[in-house]
Amino acid sequence: MGRRPCCEKTGLKKGPWSGEEDQLLTNYITLHGHPNWRALPKLAGLLRCGKSCRLRWINYLRPDIKRGNFTSLEEDTIIHLHHILGNRFLLLLFSRIYERYYF
Repeated sequence: MGRRPCCEKTGLKKGPWSGEEDQLLTNYITLHGHPNWRALPKLAGLLRCGKSCRLRWINYLRPDIKRGNFTSLEEDTIIHLHHILGNRFLLLLFSRIYERYYF
């Protein structure tokens, strides 16, 4: 009754992404943006579903993702929030540390 699973269409590739696929996705999004994730794979020449493309872009390919070690300010913030919130990691995630990955 609900929506069909996104990746069960015939002919779509599953598994690890190749460097060529990453480059196709990055080039397309750089030139055209990403207004419609469901249509993007076909327009970019990828044999992936829109959800896979969206997740790959958000989690790995975005140029503004901070990689590497935490700064001393970020470490101090984590320690301070842990002192206040304890081991409630969900609250830590949605505090200021969330900015490191998604903003």
